Amino acid sequence: MAAGQAIGVRVTDTLAALRPLAPFFCLYVTFGATLGFLSGGAPLILRARGVELAEVGLLQLINLPVGLTFLWAPLLDRLHLPVLPHRIGWIAAAQAATVLLLVLLSLGAQWPLAALLVLAVAACACVATMDIALEALVVETVPGDQRAFVASAKLCGASLGGILGVGVLVGSYDRFGWHRAVLACAALDALCLVPILFYPEERRRGAGGRPELWTGSLARLRVLGGRVLALGAYFAAAYLLSGPNTLALLDLGVPLGQVGFLTGTVLPAVNLVMALAAGGLAARFGTVRLIGFGAVGVLASGALMAGACAGRMADLALFAAVLSFVAGGFLGVPVFNMIYRWAQGPSPATDYALLFGAAFFAAMPLRVAAPALAGWIGWPGYFAATLLPYAAAVAWLAVAVDRTLRTDRAGTR
Repeated sequence: MAAGQAIGVRVTDTLAALRPLAPFFCLYVTFGATLGFLSGGAPLILRARGVELAEVGLLQLINLPVGLTFLWAPLLDRLHLPVLPHRIGWIAAAQAATVLLLVLLSLGAQWPLAALLVLAVAACACVATMDIALEALVVETVPGDQRAFVASAKLCGASLGGILGVGVLVGSYDRFGWHRAVLACAALDALCLVPILFYPEERRRGAGGRPELWTGSLARLRVLGGRVLALGAYFAAAYLLSGPNTLALLDLGVPLGQVGFLTGTVLPAVNLVMALAAGGLAARFGTVRLIGFGAVGVLASGALMAGACAGRMADLALFAAVLSFVAGGFLGVPVFNMIYRWAQGPSPATDYALLFGAAFFAAMPLRVAAPALAGWIGWPGYFAATLLPYAAAVAWLAVAVDRTLRTDRAGTR
């Protein structure tokens, strides 16, 4: 009986500790589900229907607003919407607009592709706006020593959203059809908005610590500019090496259903597990070492994928793809936790938009061109060519992270 009571107390304490993360987790579920459905499933479906790789690459333009949020992020820092607190007001407005656009999109199964693409890009812009408002809320209201847990919640929520948006909705597309699948995504977005409406933003404002200040705007731009370049190089190289894996699997003859299951279920599930474990792993091995462990695994997966494509070995390619998922999962929490740290400036929405959005935007041309490049030189040569740029980009990121951690340690002495 005593053992049972101890377990009950432990479960209660764990739930109490996780409860503050629920609003963040829910919104990240919608982020993963919406973007997963709009931009993750369509390339696979179209490639399976015989669309050329170069045309499939153009669908990456759906993600373009994620990289352009820095253009309107200053508005989120300066303008307070009525009724709700500052950040929550923007979150609610952006999420409501996303729901309305998805409802409209659900009616367009027979509309021209250009019209659907415009609506998808607009919905992505709303999701991206919600994201930077939420990240600013994290920077302003969550203490620095607790942000790793928020980063874990972010990746766990986005992973679960990916399972729902790609694994469930796209995987069951033949049964659901366009209208019901898009409406289901809209309903999920509306439901997951509710918890954040009760988050005590005003009471917790300032708990994130003092903003990182610079001696002037040029000094601020110089510091952020170097970090944006390091992140941009990393995002671009990571996508070049691992992003087209699923397209390569299709070209090796792996059925669309199996690739969809891998992308929509296995990948998010692996990310979910890795996000839960990454905090403890970082505490044990250190952030920079954890980045190094993940990078070695990703490089190994790229080398295996090159060999699998050269030998037309679908089973080896599947193993390489899963290895890429696992190894890449080591990097998610430390990278986003460091973005939170770097965004701790006087305008956190703008800072986050620059750090993540501008870096994502800088990588966009390579994301669009990657499938065409693979079609030109062949998959074996493509994967072999991406190994060295990835190694260099991760090394650059690790140096930037290490420099920040050393500065923080020196400042606490």
